[in-house]
Amino acid sequence: MALPEKHVLSKSTYIRSLQCEKSLYLYKHQFKLRDEISPQMQAVFRRGTNVGELARDLFPGGIDVSPPNPFTYAQSVADTASAIAASREVIYEAAFQFEKVLVAIDILVLREGKWHAYEVKSSTSISETYYRDAALQHYVITRAGLPLESINIVNINNQYVRQGVLDLHELFNSHNVTALCLKRAKATAKAIARAFEVIAFSAVPEVKIGLHCSDPYTCDFRGTCWKHIPPDSLFEFAGMQMQKRFKLIDQGLMLMKDIPVNLLNKTQLLQQQTMENNEPIIDTAHLQTFLHTLAYPLHYLDFETIAPAVPLFNNSRPYQQIPFQWSMHTVDAPQATLRHQAFLAEAGTDPREKFVTSLLEYCGTEGSVVVYNEVFERERLRELALLFPKFEQRIQNVISRMVDLMVPFRQHWYYHGNMNGSYSIKAVLPALVPGPWYEALAIGDGALATTAFESLQTETDLVTIAEVRDQLLAYCHLDTYAMVKIMEVLRAATADTVHNHDGN
Repeated sequence: MALPEKHVLSKSTYIRSLQCEKSLYLYKHQFKLRDEISPQMQAVFRRGTNVGELARDLFPGGIDVSPPNPFTYAQSVADTASAIAASREVIYEAAFQFEKVLVAIDILVLREGKWHAYEVKSSTSISETYYRDAALQHYVITRAGLPLESINIVNINNQYVRQGVLDLHELFNSHNVTALCLKRAKATAKAIARAFEVIAFSAVPEVKIGLHCSDPYTCDFRGTCWKHIPPDSLFEFAGMQMQKRFKLIDQGLMLMKDIPVNLLNKTQLLQQQTMENNEPIIDTAHLQTFLHTLAYPLHYLDFETIAPAVPLFNNSRPYQQIPFQWSMHTVDAPQATLRHQAFLAEAGTDPREKFVTSLLEYCGTEGSVVVYNEVFERERLRELALLFPKFEQRIQNVISRMVDLMVPFRQHWYYHGNMNGSYSIKAVLPALVPGPWYEALAIGDGALATTAFESLQTETDLVTIAEVRDQLLAYCHLDTYAMVKIMEVLRAATADTVHNHDGN
């Protein structure tokens, strides 16, 4: 069988064309300008691949015709045609090409003489982009000569609770979108034609930056298209709607300092006022009141969690936050020596019971439990109390003692210009205590920590396991040590001392 000529448009480049024509052109003609893919985005891609491969077990025993690399899809198209001609009942990664447009469907099933296509997504909902994706697939597959009885989007059922062996028919939902794809056939053909026109342009199309730069996906040519944005631009403002930012740019306003004060909220106004001022703005009275709510011993506490698309453990749902690590710095009394305790679960087992029992042991029953963004830790503890009723009373004791260190910054009782309008700990720590902090770590944020621990579930190399565990411990350690250093700054700013239980 002769191989088809090389395709020009694929499913991904088609979706790219709908988002931004300039992005499509750059991808086709100036690919080297593309931004580097972040580790977080690579983790998203891996998750999608893993979920797609798992969904194959909904229709076991199929033939895999996926190509060994992205440059050999022509062979995959030919192999698909051969499998169809042989009436193979299940085909994975079936590839089709029509007029230089290539698509691949995750699962193709022959049932009672009719073909059904299934596209698998790792999300819990179906977006407009997924509908466009399916419409293109249906258009190309049917025009390539294969009549489809149905085309379906398969996604994650976030209400499924694992009990024992995975029940894939409960884990996945299937949605027949054939009628919608048929209705969109003309629009799909028109969009394909326009994409080919854009690819044939003699120069990069003029497209201003806008909301499309991150909708539905963050464009990987932002480094090129946004390079004219100067430091201290209005994109540094915290909490300003993106649509408002672009409207201001259209009015010729680009820099933070040029934005009229009546268009700014309290946080943004603080940013503008402190742009060139390294002195913090301090509300001493409110800070003193906050510090007087604290009681020794002070337990600075932080959690790390994973949220796997496919539940790994019994009594867990897709994307449920599963705590696997905690760090705690404790100060028993003013001027006492700082001590540290930590827990990091072993991979491959449900970490939750050991997590909570070890935490309760070291939290004790007295003193403030200082966290950063109380909502997160509190909700995880409430979930653990529901899962382990025998610990409920002790868990509620910990929750009742929680104090949120984010509050002084969220309420602007302490603001420094270097915080750039953010009150996340990643912004507050270097603003208050300059120095290399998270950037000096191999794992420097929660997303990377999650990805790292998930990788340990299948890692077999003992050296790698040891290295990753050390990196996770270092990261979580810094999260709680950061709170200690931040608290020192707040206390120095008010020249206050934190009282103990007796109020002394």
